[in-house]
Order: sequence, then C-alpha cells, then structure tokens
Amino acid sequence: MASMDMDPELACSLFEEGATLVLLGVPEGSELGIDYKTWQVGPRFRGVKMIPPGLHFLHYSASNKPEQGGETGPRTGVFLSLKARDVLLAHWDSQQEDLDFSASQNEEEVARVRAGLRDLDRFLGPYPYDMLRKWVSLTDRVTQEVAQRLQPLNGKICAFSDVVPELSLPHTEDRVQQNLPRYDIQCQSMQEGLDRLPKMKLRAGTELRFSEIPKQTYPEGATPAQITQYSMDLSYALNSLLERYYKDEPLQVLGELQFAFVCFLIGNVYESFEHWKCLLNLLCRSEEAILNHRNLYLHLIPVLYHQLGEIPPDFFVDIVSKDNFLTSTLQEFFLFTSGPGVDSGLRKRAEKFKVYLTKKFRWDFEIDPEECAPVVVELPEGVAPE
Repeated sequence: MASMDMDPELACSLFEEGATLVLLGVPEGSELGIDYKTWQVGPRFRGVKMIPPGLHFLHYSASNKPEQGGETGPRTGVFLSLKARDVLLAHWDSQQEDLDFSASQNEEEVARVRAGLRDLDRFLGPYPYDMLRKWVSLTDRVTQEVAQRLQPLNGKICAFSDVVPELSLPHTEDRVQQNLPRYDIQCQSMQEGLDRLPKMKLRAGTELRFSEIPKQTYPEGATPAQITQYSMDLSYALNSLLERYYKDEPLQVLGELQFAFVCFLIGNVYESFEHWKCLLNLLCRSEEAILNHRNLYLHLIPVLYHQLGEIPPDFFVDIVSKDNFLTSTLQEFFLFTSGPGVDSGLRKRAEKFKVYLTKKFRWDFEIDPEECAPVVVELPEGVAPE
C-alpha cells in the first residue's frame, strides 16, 4: 500500500484519533481495500491506520499463487462501525481464505497490539482520505442499525453465494426413495442432466436480509379499477414496505438503497444490484407517495445523483439500459414530480437532476413513453459532446 502526502501535524493527529485495523497474515498479492479504495497486499502489510470514525466497508480477495501471476478469488466484504481510537484485530485463516475477527474479542491480545502500535506503524497503510468525500456521499444514509439489519447474520458479504443442497442425498438409493433422477444412468439430454443436479439453497446465515418488496401492489378487496390504479401507481406497495420496515424513520429506506448499491458496486454482489433496481422502481413509480413524502424524495435525488455519478456512462448500455430500465423508471419519476400539487422545491430539484442526466448520459426523457423507452439525444452535426 502506497503512502500518501499529508501534513505531518495532521498525520500525527489522525494517527492518535483515528481507528486502526490490524490484519495479520494476509497473503502477499491478495487484493484488499477499504471503502472506495483497493490495493494489492505487499510483504510488509499489517493493516490500515488513521481511519476516520464511522461506517466503513472492508473488502478483500485471496490470490491464487501470486508469485506465478495467479488470479484473485471472489470478493468478501465486511461493514465495520468504528469509533475514534478503536483497534480492531483480525488474523488470516488460510484454510477458509478469510479474515477471522474473533481475536478482537480477546481484550488482552487487543491491549497488547494497542501498546505496540508505534512499532507497528511502518507496516500500516494510511486510510485513503482523498476518497473519503466520495465514500460519505455514497453512504451518508446507511446507519449502523441499517447495515446491521441488512447484512447477513454471519457479517460477511460475499460476491459468490455460499450454497448447500436442499436435501443431503449422497447415494443413488436415497435419490430413488425421493423419486429423483439417478446419478448412475447416462443422460439422454442436457435438461435431464440439469434435472439430476441437486437443488441448492443459501447456507443459513449467509443471505443478505433486504426488505421484501411487496408482490401484491394493491390492497385486499380492491376493485378491478383500483387494481389497475395501484399497478400504475405503486404508492400502496411503497407505503406497505415503509410501514413494515421503516415506520418510525421512512428516510432509512434510502440507507437500504445505498447499502444495496455499495454491495453491488464495491462488493460485486449481483443480487444487490437486482434489489437496488426493484427498490428504485418502487420509489420512482409511486405518484401519490411523491405528494405525501416530500422529505423522502427531496433526499432521494442527491442519493441518486451521487450513485449515478460513480458509474461510467457505458455501464448502462451493457447492464442497465439493455431493457431501458433506468431511463424508463426515471422518466416516470420526472413526469410525477412535474405534476400538479408537487412541492415547488422538489419540482425544481427534480428538474435540475433531469438536466444533469440528459447532459451526462445524453438521455431524452421527453419522448412519449407509450411509443418507446427514452433514447440517446442526437447531437447536431459537428457538435461534440462535452
């Protein structure tokens, strides 16, 4: 990890007041990062120092024979809520290829490490303060309570799901008793082969615990006209979610939106991207809620501004815009925020956001949604994009 240029007095102050992660035994060549920064671990690495208090995301990937140019494995991440002068200790488990934080529960060992921090200083990489503003802008709504509720029970956020068979049936006779295809008969088709694979489920304690998006968007006993209305305006479903999970603090749903985005963008968890899409769709397609939850939507716009600002424009072509999800969703949002009865401050902020997106991504939100989804703005001949 490279050092950074910093005023000596500021560095001394940060060393004294910042938190410290002591990470022992991380293999050379592994990838390790905190928040929005990633490094390749060198031979002298022992941890990270001068970490500002607050919520942080430690992420790492083991390397397969780095001396031979090997590849790194799937990423694992951990949300950490750190206080000033905290010392958190972890050892690398070579068998599990994972960090074991159980040593932080040993007060004597932590006290010993704390007493030797001065000697350990030259082996600790400084927190990347040049990335702090960006990290805060992406997570300012993620409280410790929100992170604790959403993260897996084991605390580890893994890019690849840890799955186990739904039924443990190692022998052919076990499968026959369950009326399942046998392993010892040659497959006649690919589908037959797929049918013989055991059904898998996430290992207990490893699943992300996102809020459940309501499958039914209308209340029980709704008339056909109401069903149609609530299928176009998702306010009933959004209010149901807020009532169930965020009754006392509706703004915390934005923390979940940020949590899902960070788990995807930095943690490489595709499931989080899907949840981000579903939650964003629910928020943007709720016309009545936009009228009744002014404060929520005033804060949604800066959350989206910072999120979309971190993604290269061509990302949407490959992943998001292949079905025009984002542009069509935001088009409805801008349509609703320009409607009658909408708070003037919210209307102005939404209009500025629309102008920014049109300029940055060259999206056109004015086209009739009934004809087709928004398309790229065509620049006049001879005019280069800014």
